[in-house]
Amino acid sequence: MASAAAREASRAALAPLINDQSPADALAAYYAFHHPADRSEIFVHQSDTLKRADGFLVRARTGMDLFRPLITFRADTDEAAGALLKDGLISNRPYYLVVPESLRGLVDKYVSVSEAEIYKIYRYERPPVPPPINVLLVTGVGPDGTPRAEIRSTANKAGAVAGVNWMSPRWAEIYVHTDPAVRGRGWGKAVVATVAQQLVGRGRTPLYVTGDTNEYSMRLAEAVGFVDTGYREYVGQALRSDMG
Repeated sequence: MASAAAREASRAALAPLINDQSPADALAAYYAFHHPADRSEIFVHQSDTLKRADGFLVRARTGMDLFRPLITFRADTDEAAGALLKDGLISNRPYYLVVPESLRGLVDKYVSVSEAEIYKIYRYERPPVPPPINVLLVTGVGPDGTPRAEIRSTANKAGAVAGVNWMSPRWAEIYVHTDPAVRGRGWGKAVVATVAQQLVGRGRTPLYVTGDTNEYSMRLAEAVGFVDTGYREYVGQALRSDMG
């Protein structure tokens, strides 16, 4: 593991490559600057021509997928992308890849991607009226202290639950799981709206990310007060099969 000084030097080098004020870079900024150091590694590519970093890759262990480390990266050149994907991905090990859609061509050139999807990034804007009150809704916090909301359909089963995938000082990405058996009751909307409002109260802007073919999820987001930012992510399982 890199020393604290080396890690901070890496972060300083890649800072110009990330716009932390943009929803498009929010996830990359979180994993590069705020994810626990003992669960992430940063790889930086230096350009001999530009005399600065022209790409970086973050490899992180997350609670979202215990078996596949998350990979995200930025690269200004083909050379930087190739070098970073070779250095950052261990051959024949699967990774959960999340990158801007604009990098899809570079990704597909160097690694094999399965279960690939294009995700939309939504940003929360407060609705004009508060959502209906659901007396079954229970709020709490996750293991990391982030907001969580749940409605149970039975004593032992959650009908709808929403929480936070990750949270930086500026942004937070919400997740939601709704049992198909209770869809149509407004439970998914209730738990997402509750978590979104709690995040706003903490000074964060909520984000909601969903596949661009998931009509149910997109309708839920828009009904609660999220708007499509126009940014897209290329998401899938990445595998580097070469042994070089």
